Amino acid sequence: MTYTPYTIHGEARQGRWLITCDHASNCVPPDLGGTLGLPDADMARHIAFDVGARGVALALGEALGAPVLCSEFSRLVIDPNRGEDDPTLLMKLYDGSIIPGNRAADAVETERRLEAYYRPYHAALERLAGRRDDIVIVSVHSYTRQLRGRPTRPWHVGVLHAWDARLSDPLIAALEAEPDLVVGRNEPYPGHLPGDAIDRHALKHGRNNTLIEVRNDLIETEQAQAHWGARLAPLLEWALAQVKD
Repeated sequence: MTYTPYTIHGEARQGRWLITCDHASNCVPPDLGGTLGLPDADMARHIAFDVGARGVALALGEALGAPVLCSEFSRLVIDPNRGEDDPTLLMKLYDGSIIPGNRAADAVETERRLEAYYRPYHAALERLAGRRDDIVIVSVHSYTRQLRGRPTRPWHVGVLHAWDARLSDPLIAALEAEPDLVVGRNEPYPGHLPGDAIDRHALKHGRNNTLIEVRNDLIETEQAQAHWGARLAPLLEWALAQVKD
């Protein structure tokens, strides 16, 4: 079976939405030996991928009639949600775990991984985003309830945005109206990293966008992922209806 650094689900769907999942997989490609030297327990953690995010993204794409772009390489191989000059593009230590397969990675190896995995993913995203002038990009992520040594994160879901909050503002309002949710604005992370996927494919083109972070203990099962995808879809539709382009 031929390895590909990304997959597109529902590519024939022609709606206005485009769903992305930058950290969908914990796969280490065959040309890296299928491993970065970490134990399986670490590769199953949030350091290697966004646990549960793929299932939420797929359910959301189905509900919205939107194509879904998923990465097929671990964020530890190289992080597609970072700019090419970001110092965290290729991590050698993450949340207490040393990444053995990255310890000797130099500028030449970083460039090789950019060309093999990162750039094909972004080329696919650029192509999908360019199919419509009014495309709306929704990036789906998940996060761990607690990073080592830091306070427990109280939010069930976070909405991240930069200066363009046309879609994020009403989405946050819709989520905050849900009686069982604690919602974070630009939590648990800041809403903008120069050169990240939203910056590159949405902000620089004036495209409506938002980034959704769901706490990963809430989406551990396929049933929970399907539930969150179905729950988010009408809230996003309502939020988009409030946007004045």
